[in-house]
Amino acid sequence: MKRLTFPVLVLLAACGTPQEQCIRYNTRDLRTVDRLIAETEGNLDRGYAIETITEYEEYWGFCPQRQIPDAPPVPDQMCRKERSYTVDRPKAIDLNDEARKLDSLKAKRKELAREAEAVIAQCKAEHPE
Repeated sequence: MKRLTFPVLVLLAACGTPQEQCIRYNTRDLRTVDRLIAETEGNLDRGYAIETITEYEEYWGFCPQRQIPDAPPVPDQMCRKERSYTVDRPKAIDLNDEARKLDSLKAKRKELAREAEAVIAQCKAEHPE
C-alpha cells in the first residue's frame, strides 16, 4: 500500500498548473452553483426531478474461510452476500418553489462570479504561467 501512495500523490499533483489548481480550488462554490442551476433548469423543463436511490440485492458467492495454521486448508464455501446499485426515479416537485430556487441560485451565481474575478486575478498574479 505504501508503494502506491507516492506515485498516486505525484499523479494528483500533476493535475494542472499551480495557477489552475489555485483557480479551481477558489472557485469550487461557483462550479457547485452552476451545477445546481443546470439541475434546477432540467427539473423545470421536465416538470419533475430525478432522484437517485441506492438499493441492495443479495446473491450467492464464495466466502473465504479462515485458515488455521498447521491445519489442512479449508475450501471456500458458498454464502449470501449483498451488493448495492443505484436507480434513478422521477420525483414530484413544486414547480413554483423550483422557479424561486432557480432565481435565488442565479442571484447567488452573480455574487460568486464577482468574487471569483478578484480571486482569479490574485491566482494569476501569484502563479504566472
